[in-house]
Amino acid sequence: MGTRLLACMCSLLLVSGCATRQSELVPLPSADLFRDQDFKPAFEPVTAAGLFTLTEPMKAYLRSKQFRTEVLYHGPERGLVNALYKKGELKIEYDASITRTAAQTYEAGMGNCLSLVIMTAAFAKEMGMQVHYQNVMVEEQWSRSGNLYYASTHVNLALGSRVRYARNEDAPNRLVIDFIPSESAAAQHTLPLEEDAIVAMYMNNRAAEAIMQNRVDDAYWWARAAIAHKSTFLTAYNTLGVVYQRHGDHAMAEKVFRRALEREPEDHIVLRNLLPALEQLGKKAEAADVARQLASIEPTPPFHYFHLGMKAMEQENFSEAKRLFGREVRRAPYNHEFHFWKAIAHWRLGEARAAREEMSKAIDTSNTAGSTQKYSAKLAFLREHAPAVSN
Repeated sequence: MGTRLLACMCSLLLVSGCATRQSELVPLPSADLFRDQDFKPAFEPVTAAGLFTLTEPMKAYLRSKQFRTEVLYHGPERGLVNALYKKGELKIEYDASITRTAAQTYEAGMGNCLSLVIMTAAFAKEMGMQVHYQNVMVEEQWSRSGNLYYASTHVNLALGSRVRYARNEDAPNRLVIDFIPSESAAAQHTLPLEEDAIVAMYMNNRAAEAIMQNRVDDAYWWARAAIAHKSTFLTAYNTLGVVYQRHGDHAMAEKVFRRALEREPEDHIVLRNLLPALEQLGKKAEAADVARQLASIEPTPPFHYFHLGMKAMEQENFSEAKRLFGREVRRAPYNHEFHFWKAIAHWRLGEARAAREEMSKAIDTSNTAGSTQKYSAKLAFLREHAPAVSN
C-alpha cells in the first residue's frame, strides 16, 4: 500500500459496538453470561491457534530472490511492505468481506484490514522485527449488511524500534502500516494494543461474520471465545448480546448488555441494542429511559439521513434524496453505499457528470471485490447511456 498512513477498519460491531479500548480495570465477571446448552456445537473449530503461523509457502517466499531483493534495497521494514503489497510484487489485496488467519490471507491473496494486520505481523515476527499494534483514535465507520448495522474500529501496526508512547511523533524510527484511507492518518492519536486484544478482535469478527450469515450457533461460540480470551474486551459482550437477540433470548441479551454498561455506562451502541431487548421484554419504562439517554448522547444515529434519502427516492423526490445522501457523505465520506445512492439521485435528476463522479467515489471507497465489480459495471453504464430525465 505504499507509504500512505491509512486507517484500518477492523472490529465488526453489529448495530452496536465501540472503539476498542485497552482497559487496565479488573476483568469483568462473565461466566454467568454463557448458556452453552442452548447452542449447537460450532461447525468448525473455534480457536485462534495458528493465527500468526507461517506455512511452508510463506517461509519459501521469505527466502525468495524477489523478497530478499526488496529487503536488500529498502531495509527489512519497508522491504517487507513492498514485497507484500507493492504492485508487481506479491500484492496482497484488501477485501473487507472475511477475516482470515495469516496463512489463509496469504493463500487467498486478499483479506480485510485485521487479516492484513495479522499476516503482516506474522511475517515481521518471523523476520525478528518488533511489532506494535495500535488503536487509531478516530470515529467509528458504519456499514450495513441487510438489516444488520456494524461499526468498525481502527487499528494499524508499526514495525521497528520500540514505541515509547502512543503518539506517532514519539517514535520517529518506526514504520506505520495501515490499509484503509483516512484523512491525516499520520497525525492521528493512537493507543497501544497488546496482541491478546488483536486475537480477541479476530474472534469477535468471526462471530459478527457468522451473525451476518445467519449462523447464530457459530456466532455464539466465537463471541464466547473472545470474552473468555479477554474479558475486558467490551466489543465481544455487545456481539454476544446480539447473538442472544438473534436467538430469541432477550432476557440474556439484556443481561449481557447491562454487564457491558457497568464498565461503559454511556456506550451509545450497547444502549441502542439494549433498547429493543427491553421493548421485547415489555419493560416500557426502562426502554423509555434508555431512549431518552440515547437522544442526549446520540441525537442523530448512523444511517439516519440515508434512510430518509431512500424514502425520498421511493417518492421520486430526487432533489431531496440527493441532499440527504449528501449529508451522510459528509458524515461518512468512506461509505461506498452513500456515494452509490447519491450517484443514482444525480442520475435521476439528469446530472450525468455528477452521477459519474459519485459512482467513481463509490468504487474508490468500496471495501469488497463484489461491490467494486458492481459499481464498476454501473459506472460503465453511466458512461455509455444518456442521462435519465426526472419528472
